[in-house]
Amino acid sequence: MEHIIGLKELRERTDVYIRGAARGRSFLVVRRSRPVFRITPPDEAPELWETVVDFTKVKRGGVSLDEILKRL
Repeated sequence: MEHIIGLKELRERTDVYIRGAARGRSFLVVRRSRPVFRITPPDEAPELWETVVDFTKVKRGGVSLDEILKRL
């Protein structure tokens, strides 16, 4: 079931909606009664995620963004 929330509500209680998404809940965010975007758990859209590089294989614990940017 998808829950409808206002953008202001999302800004004020972001942590609540992050935990909700982590628990499998979906939210439709509206602004001025019009849909703006949807928050869904990552497992609901697995085709959107693709591992490009696993930096934990390069260095234990991963590689910092600063390290990556220095080498570009």
